[in-house]
Amino acid sequence: MKVYTYSQARQKLADVLNDARRDGEVEIKRRDGQTFILKPVKEKKSPLDVAGVDTDVTIREINAAVRESRERI
Repeated sequence: MKVYTYSQARQKLADVLNDARRDGEVEIKRRDGQTFILKPVKEKKSPLDVAGVDTDVTIREINAAVRESRERI
């Protein structure tokens, strides 16, 4: 894990953020001894966010299949 002083982190913020993304986290130390960990937030994705599938099925065929399945019940 890379360690920056507060002044370095302030001057090189873009580098600090890139290091945090690449390495998972970076440490920033203040002159008074306080230490902070900076790490990227993982993107939250919906479980329903899936890639579509291309098929040759038309809307009419889908509707017909749904109607047919409902008639069986």
